[in-house]
Formats: sequence, C-alpha cells, structure tokens
Amino acid sequence: MNLPHYNYTTTDFQEYEFYSIGPKGAIKKIVRFQQIQEDPVIYNLAFGDEDPITGDIDDSVISNNEDRDIILATVARSVIEFCDHYGDHFILAKGSTPVRTRLYQMGINRLLPEISADFDIFGYTGELLHTFETNINYDAFLVKRNNRIFDNK
Repeated sequence: MNLPHYNYTTTDFQEYEFYSIGPKGAIKKIVRFQQIQEDPVIYNLAFGDEDPITGDIDDSVISNNEDRDIILATVARSVIEFCDHYGDHFILAKGSTPVRTRLYQMGINRLLPEISADFDIFGYTGELLHTFETNINYDAFLVKRNNRIFDNK
C-alpha cells in the first residue's frame, strides 16, 4: 500500500502510536489490537486519540485535523504490520457511533483499490456478513489480509 502515512512506533506490534499533524497541532493517536474470538481468530481494532490524563484511547473525540486519509492509511499500515507479526487473522473495526462508522466506510470507499490490493473486506449489516460493496451502509467491517503474493517494497 503506497499511500502517504505517518510514521508510528510500537513495542509489541499490538499497540501503535503516531501523531496527527495539522491545523490543530500534533495530536497523539493510538491503534490497539485485542483478540476477541478464538475460532476463527478475530482481533478488535481500537483507534482514537490518546487521553492526556489516563493514556487510554478516547474514541469519541473529533480531532478535525484535516488529515483523515493520512490517518486511515496509517491505521491500514499498522494492520499490515500487525498481520506480519501475528498472522493473517480477521480484524474487526467499528466506529464508536454510527456517524463514525459511516466516516470509516467513506474512507474505505475512497481508498478501496489500495485497501483491496492487500485485504479482503467484509461488512456487517446487523448479524449478517457480506462482501464489501460501496452502495451498502454497514454497521462494522471485517478485514483479512488476502492470499495474493506480496512484493517486499
């Protein structure tokens, strides 16, 4: 995936930190993967701003730092690196609100050719899982790195 992205740091390949840079300054972001199911193995992807007091992820804040696509590309890069270290498991992503889930879907739609080169993308409508389509509103997303041969670039 050759999209502009932020550099990030990680110590365990399950939590990633980076800074969003924009008109509101540098805002620390966190991406965290946590296993939520055994068979098949599914990890939840949690993402948001770091709460400056607790250090936890605040997934309700709206940063509006005018770098949405760079942030989404950075999250996607963290998913790739996570898969490199823990295997090509399913990863679940859902916004903290329906509006945020819709924003994620719009980002997926905009970056669909780049994302689908590396990942199979599915969407949940209620309890039903579908292959991702651009004209359906989803409640959550499930991705899994596909079996295409990767280059080392």
